[in-house]
Amino acid sequence: MLRELVAASHLMSMEQLPGTMARHAAHAGLHNAVIYVADLQQTVLRLLTGKGRDAARDPGPEIPELVIDRTIAGRAFQTMEPVVGQVFDDGTCHYWLPILDGTERIGVLRVTIRRDDAKAKDDAEYLAGMVALLIVSKGPYSDSFSRLVRTRDMTVSAEMQWRLLPPMTFANDQVVIGAALEPAYMLGGDTFDYALADDTVHLAIFDAMGHDTTAGLTSNLAVAACRNNRLQDAGLVGTGQAIEETLVEQDRDGRFVTAVLMELDLQSGLLSWITHGHPAPVIIRKGRWVSTLECRPGTPLGTGLGVVPQLCTEQLEPGDRILLYSDGIVEARDPRKQEFGLQRFVDFIIRSNAAGMAVPETLRRLIRSILEHHDGRLDDDATVLLLEWHGPPSVPKDVLASVRQT
Repeated sequence: MLRELVAASHLMSMEQLPGTMARHAAHAGLHNAVIYVADLQQTVLRLLTGKGRDAARDPGPEIPELVIDRTIAGRAFQTMEPVVGQVFDDGTCHYWLPILDGTERIGVLRVTIRRDDAKAKDDAEYLAGMVALLIVSKGPYSDSFSRLVRTRDMTVSAEMQWRLLPPMTFANDQVVIGAALEPAYMLGGDTFDYALADDTVHLAIFDAMGHDTTAGLTSNLAVAACRNNRLQDAGLVGTGQAIEETLVEQDRDGRFVTAVLMELDLQSGLLSWITHGHPAPVIIRKGRWVSTLECRPGTPLGTGLGVVPQLCTEQLEPGDRILLYSDGIVEARDPRKQEFGLQRFVDFIIRSNAAGMAVPETLRRLIRSILEHHDGRLDDDATVLLLEWHGPPSVPKDVLASVRQT
């Protein structure tokens, strides 16, 4: 099944994926296979029909939507674990599986199999993994897919931001990175970036002045300058100065961005960072808020004032979580003008961690909570970037024994 799907994928469009996948799955005993993908805000799961432009623009009754917070399919999406759904009299059942690109949640796969068929369940998991790879491969070039995952029209600024962003979630055996942004369809100047290079994780969060297309252009320019100089090993301070020079050179209107630039050595847990007029990150350790990473800041980037920030360091412990955020997270106000606040923000993360909730689901629920606090609509961008360090990689005992013998 997987071999045939790989062979077919070379000349397959996104519209052809659902039908091709279902045919090959049925030959392997996985019947009635269908794909649901999450919308941009991760509130509903939409059926990937393969019907193209018109169906994606106007789902109507032909494209069911499953609410993530109230369905079995949504439970598979939230927990990132397979879930048995409806059971039929003939001993078969609907089997729901998360579609994951690494740890990035794309949607869910539903197949019909015999409830006691362990091999079919294994095959279905492999199929879900293959579907994820195919969606990631075909999705960037499919307008019908882009329309399907949107529930409303998007501003030009938000279009720029989403096209530039890295995945909302990344994980390996040493680190988990998660992010969330709102308002998803009206993003202005907030954005973030991250990347790995050998044993170093690079993180950055930006908040541009204003909430319009020009703010989006400014933050996009800042990210591009950040990446360009990071790849030249400019260091944190040097990268910040390069962003400053680029913004001053390209934008004569005085637009600026606040920022935090950060690096984590995955082997030692040494965290280094600088700030340019941005809210200080927070460390959560062993279920407690233990520190706010205060550091003498430089001026916001693009002001041309040239105040160089202090380069600060902090030794992390395995299990530590670092929160980077924009002021829209803590300053979101309810109808009574009361702010969501830093304390409530950090407490939400701590409670979710204590409940064993994964980082992606924690951030999804955090954004839902902030939107509810603000009566469903934010006046400013709200962005959070979360890093969890698991510690240095453990060396297998057989490798240690071999080293000792040598």
